[in-house]
Amino acid sequence: MEGDAARDLGCQKTMDGEVNEDCGQTDIPSCCLKARAYAPDPELEANCHATVVSGWFSESRFSSDDAAKRMYFNNPMWPGEVHSLAVDKILFKEKSKYQEVLVFEVWHFNYDTYYLVVLFTPSVPKDLSTMKRSASYGKVLVLDGILQLSEKDECAYQEMIAHLPLCSIESPKHASVFLLSAVLVVGGGDGGVLREISRHSSVESIDICEIDEMVIDVSKKFFPELAIGFEDPRVHLHVGDAVEFIRNIPEGKYDAIIVDSSDPVGPAQELVERPFFEMIAKALRAGGVLCNMAESMWLHTHLIDDMISVCRNIFKGNVHYAWTSVPTYPSGVIGFILCSTEGPDVDFRNPVNPIEKLDGALDHQRELRFYNSQMHRAAFALPPFVRKEVKCI
Repeated sequence: MEGDAARDLGCQKTMDGEVNEDCGQTDIPSCCLKARAYAPDPELEANCHATVVSGWFSESRFSSDDAAKRMYFNNPMWPGEVHSLAVDKILFKEKSKYQEVLVFEVWHFNYDTYYLVVLFTPSVPKDLSTMKRSASYGKVLVLDGILQLSEKDECAYQEMIAHLPLCSIESPKHASVFLLSAVLVVGGGDGGVLREISRHSSVESIDICEIDEMVIDVSKKFFPELAIGFEDPRVHLHVGDAVEFIRNIPEGKYDAIIVDSSDPVGPAQELVERPFFEMIAKALRAGGVLCNMAESMWLHTHLIDDMISVCRNIFKGNVHYAWTSVPTYPSGVIGFILCSTEGPDVDFRNPVNPIEKLDGALDHQRELRFYNSQMHRAAFALPPFVRKEVKCI
């Protein structure tokens, strides 16, 4: 511990510009050398605390304007926090009937022994434009200023939200009562969840209800690895309001419903409220399952607590919370609520229908990159602070 403390103190003194007493000059530790590899803009540097390496934290470009600064850091879902990526190129930006749709490509710079992501501005400085490009987050989809997915880490979200519920249902080969035949996706206009559901050959019909047709079109153009999900002949697309769509669904139609919605602001607000969950429960068969996006345990335990409390009153089978790691999402994690209706017991924590045993599932359309049975079980392990703050888990 003393050695670690000494190294930390040495780093702080170096960043404060203190001189090494033994040699009369500043010795820069390797960790700081990496951070100093790119000399930042002097104006940006002047606005940073002496012990903060420029670029690791975002400073409002309107720092002299308090109102603008509050707006810059005032997303209602994560106030006071931003995640910045260096933008190489804006590929698409238009306003649909419902929201602004933006696609951009991210830069990631490759040095000999390490990677450094530059986090300053939406344009690449000239002196960086000739640097060697390496594997990065690739193309990014943003809706109303909120990042929805990146090519690099979309697998962690798409695979988990689809396979956590579907692999918790017994395979038709072993089930005497419950057969997986009809699945509904709410939202999911990028096609990624469809791509993952299509790995399950036992699914006979896949409905998807997406309100914004522009999201679908943009995904087909810029994210073909996700939009390939629309090519499955079992997929039936419904463009419209999901609440209205589900309101008109015959009772007990679906075996599984996956709600791949954006954050509960704007058009998606209704998708986390009690009436919506009640309609979902009616649309599921006995023993049917729901998987619903459920925010970050680092930021939104109050919302998670509310959602689980509502779902426990509606779904008379099992209700569980799971999570996965998505680096480009606020706090780096996102959660899911998994619910089952009264009927055949569903043990979400154990994949009774393991993906590894499904014919052709592992490499259908493309190889699985994140999900497997081990990740499935691990997703339900929760830290003590979550169990303390979310009382109804």
